[in-house]
Amino acid sequence: MTRAVPDIVIQEVALRDGLQIEPQWVETDDKVDLVDALAAAGLRRIEVSSFVSPKVVPSLWDADVVFKRIQRRPGTVYSALVPNLKGLASALRARVDEVNFVMSASETHNRANVNMSHERSLAALAEIVASARPAGIKVNATIATAFGCPFEGAQPLEKVLKIAGRYLSFGVDGITLADTTGMANPRQVSALLADVLSLTSRDRLTLHFHNTRGLGLVNVLAAYDTGARRFDTALGGLGGCPFAPGATGNVCTEDLVNLFHEIGLSTGLDLQALIALSRRLPDLVGHDVPGQVAKAGRAQDLHPIPTALQNSG
Repeated sequence: MTRAVPDIVIQEVALRDGLQIEPQWVETDDKVDLVDALAAAGLRRIEVSSFVSPKVVPSLWDADVVFKRIQRRPGTVYSALVPNLKGLASALRARVDEVNFVMSASETHNRANVNMSHERSLAALAEIVASARPAGIKVNATIATAFGCPFEGAQPLEKVLKIAGRYLSFGVDGITLADTTGMANPRQVSALLADVLSLTSRDRLTLHFHNTRGLGLVNVLAAYDTGARRFDTALGGLGGCPFAPGATGNVCTEDLVNLFHEIGLSTGLDLQALIALSRRLPDLVGHDVPGQVAKAGRAQDLHPIPTALQNSG
């Protein structure tokens, strides 16, 4: 039976963007179980881990082991972040389906995040695309701090568009606009997105929002109304950039799914299964997580009438 095409495409990033900032180690077996459970809940795009130096991100040193142990579902894209050719080589050995590359619109944040200038980062991306294509691996390129930098502030629209143009000139398969520290507002999102959609199609563009200042889902709706259909999210609202002061979690997967289901749009995801998974996260990471639907339940999950009211007249 052919699966219906959902209105919204969601990529789960909790395993990479979520766990990279967590101080408590999450066991490899738990990571594998979580990837498999997310795929079983309907997710067809999962960023499993990253192939970076374990000295920089020690919480993800087991990326190759996780990729080896997951049960790959047909039609599911299992991706990883890579910063350079060395990371790509590791990703190829792990049989990833897609790699994600990140460069910040802000030169200052790019140096803090990956210790490279823009030109060095762009040269690394060109090498990655040239090496990935013969291997049949797709390349997505992210523009971090696209909506603002914690060091430099707002980034000029022209700068973000220029970077997007350079990415496309290298032949990337997709672009992500990332609000790395939750500085975006709905009007800004609509304006930037409209211009980027003049360069590429909505099927090749992903939006990555953080909820740092409480505007995550508002920005998602602004992006949807402007034409976006692909979003990064993290189960439980986990996440945050280790190299951005004040960074907090991604837009929460189950909260975003609930939002779109409530307004009549399909995601192809099992919300109840996602809620159950999210409720397991505090035990894995050692603290409460910011997601709301997992705490309150869905709007249609009604409660029993109190006994005192049942017996009153």
